[in-house]
Amino acid sequence: MIPLSIIIPFYNEEENVEPLLREVQAACPGAEIVAVDDGSKDATLARIRAVAGVTALSLPRNLGQSAALYAGLFHATGRVCVMLDGDGQNDPADIPTLVAALDKADFACGYRRTRQDTWNRRVASRFANNIRRFFLKDQVRDTGCSLKAMRREHVGYLIPFNGLHRYIPALLLNAGLTLVEVPVNHRPRTRGVSKYTIGGRALRGLRDLFGVAWLMARQIRYPAGVLPGSGQR
Repeated sequence: MIPLSIIIPFYNEEENVEPLLREVQAACPGAEIVAVDDGSKDATLARIRAVAGVTALSLPRNLGQSAALYAGLFHATGRVCVMLDGDGQNDPADIPTLVAALDKADFACGYRRTRQDTWNRRVASRFANNIRRFFLKDQVRDTGCSLKAMRREHVGYLIPFNGLHRYIPALLLNAGLTLVEVPVNHRPRTRGVSKYTIGGRALRGLRDLFGVAWLMARQIRYPAGVLPGSGQR
């Protein structure tokens, strides 16, 4: 079995913590689970610590989903890192299929077969994906799906910034890695409330998009073998 680390950021998700962590443990027995509390103001951290066999990582204040995810990736010890949201909408049962897909490519991204969000969120997501693909040429179907798997040695290709979690595929593709996309289940939120608003996400997303496009155009690409171990810690 591939040594596996599963990284889950949580922010004010006290109702989702225990059910989701139990699901992950059942779907991936023996996997390392790194649950990151992103400065929650409720009982999220206490609920994480109450689940045996889970590594709890606590950020001193709310730094955002990207910061929590990036911190979790750098605390992971498995050869493969899987990422999913803490709101329970990603299905842990899809993790083994996503990991198996790494036989075909360097990293794997889930795309939601049937979105279980409101119509306005679906429309906004479709629009954002089209704009991103136009600027970045990454052709990723659903970058908003948090369920992704990558090899730990490639974490070094990522750059920590607010909004990173939406651009992981673009950064890895720009580094010359290969991608496979996997259809995954998407579930309605049954506990807690969303931490995002459509307007706020759109404004931040446009700013991030221009920044990532600039970075990708200016990134230095070394020939193979010039930087041994590039992309590794």
